[in-house]
Amino acid sequence: MHIIQRGNNRSVCFYSEDDYIFYIKNLAELAGVHGCEVHAWCLMTNHVHLLLTPSCISGAGLLMKGLGQRYVQYINRTYQRTGTLWEGRFRSCIVQQEEYVLACYRYIELNPVRAGMVDHPAEYRWTSYRENAQGESSSFIKPHAIYNELGCDVSRRTEAYRALFKGPLAPALIDQIRTSTNGNYVLGGSKFALEIAQALGKRVAPGIAGRPKKHVC
Repeated sequence: MHIIQRGNNRSVCFYSEDDYIFYIKNLAELAGVHGCEVHAWCLMTNHVHLLLTPSCISGAGLLMKGLGQRYVQYINRTYQRTGTLWEGRFRSCIVQQEEYVLACYRYIELNPVRAGMVDHPAEYRWTSYRENAQGESSSFIKPHAIYNELGCDVSRRTEAYRALFKGPLAPALIDQIRTSTNGNYVLGGSKFALEIAQALGKRVAPGIAGRPKKHVC
């Protein structure tokens, strides 16, 4: 799943280095509690991106609920503020792994570059790029199976991964990821979308409806 959570009215969510550290620490803890493997992440000033695989259908929701609550309480206490911080419920999309997982890795870790904050993702501290591209250790990042297929050892995998960042993502692919995530759709081909729609019994893409639900009288 690719997940994005924004600050209310696109307002700032992270004010200091300690805020980023607090969020990451609790992300690591709660991902373990709720059985979610985190593959990539990026904390921007006013929003958050995560790429993760939950072990159960409710895992991602429980993770984001617990993480959001902890972080809001911390921010309100630290900065003596009240009220909401997040813009409602997080947005997400189910990702077709064979075609789009590595694209999501790149989309997430290139966020600071697209925002004009840095020239290269390695220059931005608050992402998983250094773990995924440079082999830095992490207490909670779990490589996706597709990532592991990049090479037979850490050196080859990180080299191949860095090569993916030699050019920008295609604008059409960026739009597809954004549309799928903001719409809570699936990110994948039409066959994949139809399979997910039928499995969930609900619409997962524009124009692709799931299996009709039975009405109980």
